[in-house]
Amino acid sequence: MHTVINPMVEPDPAPPKFVPGPAGTHITIRNLTKYFAGWPLYENFNLDIPKNQIVSVFGPNGCGKSTLINMIAGLIPIDNGEILFDGKSLKDTNIGYVFQNYREAMFPWMRTIDNIAYPLKLAGKSKGDVDQRLDELVASFDVKFDLNRYPYELSGGQQQTASIMRALAPNPEVLFLDEPFSALDFEMTLFIREKLQDVFIKTGTTMLLVSHDLEEAVYLADQILLLTKRPTSVAEILNYRDPRPRTVETLSEPSFIAMKKRSLEIFQTEVRK
Repeated sequence: MHTVINPMVEPDPAPPKFVPGPAGTHITIRNLTKYFAGWPLYENFNLDIPKNQIVSVFGPNGCGKSTLINMIAGLIPIDNGEILFDGKSLKDTNIGYVFQNYREAMFPWMRTIDNIAYPLKLAGKSKGDVDQRLDELVASFDVKFDLNRYPYELSGGQQQTASIMRALAPNPEVLFLDEPFSALDFEMTLFIREKLQDVFIKTGTTMLLVSHDLEEAVYLADQILLLTKRPTSVAEILNYRDPRPRTVETLSEPSFIAMKKRSLEIFQTEVRK
């Protein structure tokens, strides 16, 4: 039997070859495409996210900042493309996620301590290992409130602290933070910023932070990822190298002021397009 080839029908083009990122890349995104209601949000989007750095994602409203990290974290399906973590798929990668809405992120029927321990128990850790990791987290975050209470019995800041502790419990390779400070008061925001920096200095965990506050985005970042309006692409990537730990004094450093000003200029250019 002979196969008949119709000369009028062109074969499907081969998918583009996967090109790895440069040395030091942790997350490699290639040809990421996502449509909403028939309109492109991301189309053939490429990005290399470096290892052992905090990357802040900032851009115009509606450009898909949270959608981007949710696609990388596997919470939102992608229409096309490939995302690899150190050359591995998501299912072979240990990640942590801190949600914006801590009230909905915690299991209300579990005590706070059991919420924090949940990913460890899910991974089949022994009671001894779980207890040791919980002790480390309590010491690291200098917890003064009662973890035996239920989440709804805690203040917002305490709930978000517990939610960050839960995300860090399994020692993730990548930590995703979706506007983690937006529902916190200023005092609690300063505390959590400081604790996240402490964790980063000790562990070097790659962190991907979405923020709607430019000062916060720059303050915490090693790299600021500035996005365009949709269909979203990279406007610019800025590297910010002030030493850690960053403090209140950092906010008045000429290097910080210059980085914030440059980020704002790029943002305003994109918004006006």
